[in-house]
Amino acid sequence: MRVAILTGGGDVPGLNPCIKAAVNRIADSGGEVVGIRRGWGGLLHCNPDDPATLDANTLALDPGVVRTIDRSGGTFLHTSRTNPGRVADAEVPDFLRGQVSGDRPHDLTPHVMRVLDVLGIDALLPIGGDDTLSYGLRMHTEGVPVIAIPKTMDNDVHGTDYCIGFSTAVSRGVEFIHNLRTSTGSHERIAVVELFGRYSGETSLVTAYLAGADRALISEIPFDIDLLGEMVQKDKADNPSNYAMITISEGATIDGGELHLSGDADAYGHRKLGGIGRTTGDLLAEKTGHGIILQEVAYLMRSGRPDSLDLMVATNYAVMAADLALEGSSGRMVALRSGTYTNVPISVTGDGVKRVDVDELYDISQYRPKVRHVGGKPMFLY
Repeated sequence: MRVAILTGGGDVPGLNPCIKAAVNRIADSGGEVVGIRRGWGGLLHCNPDDPATLDANTLALDPGVVRTIDRSGGTFLHTSRTNPGRVADAEVPDFLRGQVSGDRPHDLTPHVMRVLDVLGIDALLPIGGDDTLSYGLRMHTEGVPVIAIPKTMDNDVHGTDYCIGFSTAVSRGVEFIHNLRTSTGSHERIAVVELFGRYSGETSLVTAYLAGADRALISEIPFDIDLLGEMVQKDKADNPSNYAMITISEGATIDGGELHLSGDADAYGHRKLGGIGRTTGDLLAEKTGHGIILQEVAYLMRSGRPDSLDLMVATNYAVMAADLALEGSSGRMVALRSGTYTNVPISVTGDGVKRVDVDELYDISQYRPKVRHVGGKPMFLY
């Protein structure tokens, strides 16, 4: 059996251990593994009539090749945000120029199907979030055997309680907040810590919950900057060390405002997010008269090695996905539900973005976590 594996979207700690475990499991069963470089972009840029492009965009994987990759974070196969079903005119490979017309986004899925056939792929294991796995669902509908593996720091893929990368991201956020307390307290300031989270504020919420931050601003609930200013002034005054800590999702918005976006939309329709932390900090400085420390944690949340939980889940997801592929299953996504490893239809990735259960987990009037019931909740609240 010949299985292809790829990683798409943002990198997270745990991808390399996941790749390694899948390769070892498939090799132990006598199968072969082909690594696709740069996510779906690797398949898009393979020209079946040019062996050099196949060599540049694929990599034969065996236990020897992956022996040490789990010792570092990121993905050694590299990644991209390519969507072969929606390719901008400027992104069409030169060798496919004669097959497209106009300047609209092009659906080059027939080309991807041809590449998979030329490579002799019997099953495909994409590792990614909603966007990457949405094209995995497209591959499934086209008849390709697909077993999906969910990963994202935001933990917002439907159908699973947990996505690879979330634990490490939260662990880093908690560590950075505690470390930042020393400077914030020393200078008697207000710290605004901007964390990843486009549509789901779970990273900001859980990080604030575990680190004991004074306020947590999340993507789901726009906030009143004047009310926030009053709250953090009181937080600061009530703190013996005279400082306050706020977490904020990059997708958070001020009442009546919009997302802080920049650049052109990618193949999945997303523009780059970031900057709400700085805007919020500047407004708080103006309204309160206090000094502000702005910390955009950003890529530091997804850098470096995974923590033990991400290492365990990544390894187990890989083993389960490999077993499903080897037994001939298709159209499934590996998952954790109610603390148990399982698999669900890949169609759940089409249900949109999973968001924070505000009624159960957030105090809207106080802009802070408020976990009303723990019993019956997943280990990682959402």
